[in-house]
Amino acid sequence: MAVPAEHVRGLSLNRVACAIVCMCVAGVLAGPCLAQGDTDELRTALGEYLGCFRLEMMDMKRQEIAVTSKVFCLTEVYADKQPQPFWVTPEGPGPKAKLVLDFLKHAEEEGLDPANYEVEEIAALFDADGPVDLALLDALLTYNLVKYSHDVSCGSIRQPSADSKLFPGARSIEFKPRAVLEQARAAPDLAAWLADLPPAHEHYLGLKKALALYRSLEQQGGWPAVPAGEPINPGDNDTRMPLIIERLRVTDDLDPAAAHEGPYGQYSPLLVPSVMRFQRRHGLAPDGVVGKETIVAMDVPIAERIRQIIVNMTRWRWQDRVLGEKYVLVNIAGFTLSAFEAGQEHFSFPVIVGEFQHQTPVFSDRIEYIVINPHWTVPKSIARNEELPDLRKDPRALMKRRIRLFSGWSEDAPEIDSTAIDWHNVSPAMMDQYRLRQDPGPANALGRLKFVFPNPYRVYLHDTPTHKLFARNKRDFSHGCIRVSDPVGLAAFVLSGEQNGWTPQKITNAIEKEERMVIKLADPLPVHITYQTARFDKEGIVCFNNDVYGRDEKLYKVLFSNRAAQKTTK
Repeated sequence: MAVPAEHVRGLSLNRVACAIVCMCVAGVLAGPCLAQGDTDELRTALGEYLGCFRLEMMDMKRQEIAVTSKVFCLTEVYADKQPQPFWVTPEGPGPKAKLVLDFLKHAEEEGLDPANYEVEEIAALFDADGPVDLALLDALLTYNLVKYSHDVSCGSIRQPSADSKLFPGARSIEFKPRAVLEQARAAPDLAAWLADLPPAHEHYLGLKKALALYRSLEQQGGWPAVPAGEPINPGDNDTRMPLIIERLRVTDDLDPAAAHEGPYGQYSPLLVPSVMRFQRRHGLAPDGVVGKETIVAMDVPIAERIRQIIVNMTRWRWQDRVLGEKYVLVNIAGFTLSAFEAGQEHFSFPVIVGEFQHQTPVFSDRIEYIVINPHWTVPKSIARNEELPDLRKDPRALMKRRIRLFSGWSEDAPEIDSTAIDWHNVSPAMMDQYRLRQDPGPANALGRLKFVFPNPYRVYLHDTPTHKLFARNKRDFSHGCIRVSDPVGLAAFVLSGEQNGWTPQKITNAIEKEERMVIKLADPLPVHITYQTARFDKEGIVCFNNDVYGRDEKLYKVLFSNRAAQKTTK
């Protein structure tokens, strides 16, 4: 049976293959229009056709998730010897078909592009009455439902396969199209099943609200651009002030009572809280001065802010869907740690994260134990690159910081005197044989508390002796671990469900004993290390952070390049 020209014209090779599959599937739809022999022949042809694709998949050198290819996905889903349509009958599409199309049409609410799910093509076939078109409609609904289910629950399929080094938050998830389709068809309420696919925690839902809000602002014209110029201090007169006031008004940063205070063009002191609110929302130092960084933040186009929100919704789909009843959340881009319980944020405080060349990774784990007055075993990379140069200058450099030197890495390796070694004759590679361990104390690099969640990155939360760095607005100074500004408060929260009544005072008393102590948690606590440059805070305010590791732009290219290509081809 030949594919009609009107169905082939303008289709990609995948669409043509899909149409061929659907022509075969159509054999089971024809009903009285076809003789039983014709139906059997079509089913046999479909089996042979799908078998060819199975052989092709076996020969592939690099296996991809089946959903990344329409042909492979349909081959798996319609793999039965006698394939049956899922969404249509000879009379046309059923109620569930309309429901699937409706969800695909509203994919933009989840930060996804409906065009990626062939919405126009599906809608154009909804009035079809012939078996070929109905078969094509069934296949399109099936493939795009599976694809949408993957994207909205796990993250768009393109990012992880593009470059795993650029997207460290993307998880490798086993995704089986046929199993997903079976779940969808077995669901008592398909609408509820589809609605339950995206993450349901407050962070994702907040960004979803932010996306709707900023799209509404975009439809209303967005905000005015503020020309660059000299910083504007409270009390100054500047022709840009009316634009700044309007910019603050659009995003609800402006205190209405202060909008008309003072002469025209004057930066009234009453406007300072409004400017500071804007600065805090955008990860800037809230000094109340409308300087270069503040104007740059004001001039980011609303379309870019919308993309930023979508990028961060995507990141949340890469992480654990269920964060826990009680958990710790670190936002690398915001330099903050927050503690949550029963959906409420208990507290939030500044942290220090990895510098650009030692980026803190994105992952989820569980805090298993806390160490009071910990030792610090110096990582080999730090010993090679930092300690060795210092020892060449001063063989007593380790002693001054209470760092002990051991001849090897075994527990029984003898301690040696650092002044007895000619460090100029020790190469960086030779430095790896030595173990350096700093004793507990106020100068210990880990401070007085260490929160351990064993992971392949060797990253953990810990105190620090250099608390003055928390006063900085941009806090990327570590080698990858996360330094916390309130370790006692965090320890009290982590241990609040444990026995023995670990109050802040009891923890402080244990610290003052200067004895190393390990407290194992009976119920390990979830900890989520995230990278969020857009978020919805506990007050319901949309906040943006600087892209400290430069990841947003790379993700923009992967997420939106396909959208741009689709628009240019239409």
